[in-house]
Amino acid sequence: MPWNDNANPGPWGSPPPGEGEKGLRGPGGPRRPDGPQVPPQLNEILRRLRDMFGGPGGGLRPGAFVVVAAVAFGFWAFSGLYQVGPNEQALVTTFGSFSRKEGPGLRYHLPSPIENVEKVAITTLNKTDVGGSAGADTPEEALMLTGDENIVDVNFSVTWRVSDAPNYVFTMRDPDDAVKAVAESAMREVVGKTDLQSIITNGRGQLQRQTADLMQKTLDRWGAGVTIVEVQVRSANPPPEVVPAAREVLNAGQEAQSKVNEADTYRNRVVNEAKGDASRITQSAEAYREQAVREALGEASRFNQIYGEYRRAPEVTRQRLYIETMQRVLAKSNKVVVDGKGTTAPIILPPDVFRPKAKAPVETAGPGEGQTAASPDAASAGAPK
Repeated sequence: MPWNDNANPGPWGSPPPGEGEKGLRGPGGPRRPDGPQVPPQLNEILRRLRDMFGGPGGGLRPGAFVVVAAVAFGFWAFSGLYQVGPNEQALVTTFGSFSRKEGPGLRYHLPSPIENVEKVAITTLNKTDVGGSAGADTPEEALMLTGDENIVDVNFSVTWRVSDAPNYVFTMRDPDDAVKAVAESAMREVVGKTDLQSIITNGRGQLQRQTADLMQKTLDRWGAGVTIVEVQVRSANPPPEVVPAAREVLNAGQEAQSKVNEADTYRNRVVNEAKGDASRITQSAEAYREQAVREALGEASRFNQIYGEYRRAPEVTRQRLYIETMQRVLAKSNKVVVDGKGTTAPIILPPDVFRPKAKAPVETAGPGEGQTAASPDAASAGAPK
């Protein structure tokens, strides 16, 4: 039967008085037996809207359409407001074409579909790993061929950030994959020019710097808008099959480096000591030169002074020089003074008188014995003076 046929009440009985074909609305509003009130149904909502905007002929009132259009336009216009974070940069496209970029703050763009906005984090540091992590299976990207034709397992990470947001968004389709591909390619090129021994010992710093420089040049040539902050090698080991032999080589290299360091230490010590000795000898020579020069100047000055006195009084100066010279010569020699008064024959002195005096040896006298006789020098001491 039809849904609006009230002639046959059905299993629920006849409707209450006051309710007819218009539905469940009665004098008291919507009712349900022993139940709470429910919101108006769709027909009731439509009827209210029709009463609000409907005209006399059943159409819309003249101002209703304007109000609806104004409200819709307001919502559409205010949909262009957006917020840019302090670490972000907003890229505005007009009908799909890049038009401008906006900094942090509250911004506005023409609502979609006229303009659209894409936000890019420009200060956030991004990290891309190449080669997996420690303890995991070695991927193919981690195995590389060195310059001396050995295979090395290199696991490293690349830290990068966005430097040019428009190029970053519109130049590369997938920036993360592009950075990883460039990192792997650059590392393979640098490893291919480096020996295995240098990679697994003390050449990692140079390996990281060369890889970062090569990555930056490649990305700049592409116009990717990415700046490489750091390349860090987490591990660089030979394949598992040759690890024992590689360890022996590593130990030998460390021992050789230790010997080199010891030799450098010894060389520095010897060189410093030699420099010290040379400096000491040079200073001694300079001091001797200065002393000799000063003494020569002093002697020359004294001679000039004596010469000046000699020119003023030659006889007196000669006599004084003779007396001073004899005083210096006879000060430490044996002297014999002979009074020549009343003497007519020549005086002959024994030669021992003019010999230097020597100390007589003193010997301990034995029992019943006297002291040893005095030396001839001692005997000559009683010579007349």
